[in-house]
Amino acid sequence: MSQDAVEVLDPPPAFAIVNGAPFNKLPDDLYIPPDALEVLLETFEGPLDLLLYLIRRQNLDIVNIPIARITHQYIAYIQVMTELNLELAAEYLVMAALLAEIKSRMLLPRQPDAEDEEEDPRATLIRRLQEYELIKNAAEEIDQLPRVERDIFEINVDVSALKSAEQNLPDIQLKEMLLAFQDVLKRVEQLSHHQITKEPLSVRERMSTILENLKGADSLLFSQLFIRKEGRHGVVVSFLAILELSKERLIDIIQPEPFAELRVRTAATAES
Repeated sequence: MSQDAVEVLDPPPAFAIVNGAPFNKLPDDLYIPPDALEVLLETFEGPLDLLLYLIRRQNLDIVNIPIARITHQYIAYIQVMTELNLELAAEYLVMAALLAEIKSRMLLPRQPDAEDEEEDPRATLIRRLQEYELIKNAAEEIDQLPRVERDIFEINVDVSALKSAEQNLPDIQLKEMLLAFQDVLKRVEQLSHHQITKEPLSVRERMSTILENLKGADSLLFSQLFIRKEGRHGVVVSFLAILELSKERLIDIIQPEPFAELRVRTAATAES
């Protein structure tokens, strides 16, 4: 007689633990809303997945499955699902019948005069579990790879908008503006103190302020458009406002002569 024949069966798996005490049976007066626990069954992708879970949870050897214990736990799980009024897929019931058949064959005494050693009744199931485990592990590894629309997102760029933005660039090269901006930043960092305002700085509001300052003036020095007492953050906001005004062709940035300081004027002043 096989080892599984004398194996002591474990109690049904606990579906809940309250104050450290396991509950193996549902209370008679417990009300469970319809379809409230369907997620329990959907956790597993099929009967093989459930079997593999039971084996892994107990650190059992997949090539030497204690069929009586696993069958007992599997059927107990099916019974819990039935008590919860969950609709079981037919494949779960087929696996339960297969486990019961294998268990019965393991309990049958073997003929002592058999010439050829009979194949282990668990062999086919073990092969299926091993194949499924390989596929499941491979699927989990593939799932860890970056996936489009989950980890990686395509960038859709409107080429016409880019061309339009390029056409709105000022005559002055961007590197000249960056050098001028860097010079303004150095002056700000030389200040030992600066005012901190509680009001957030807005690029749009700063654009309006710059246009207002340019009214009535032929042009202003690039550095005059920055308020150093606002600190580094205020200087950055002013620089972004200048770039936006230039892109919208509301101002012109000019350099009267090579290596001279940049000047800024309104587009209306340039046209007049």
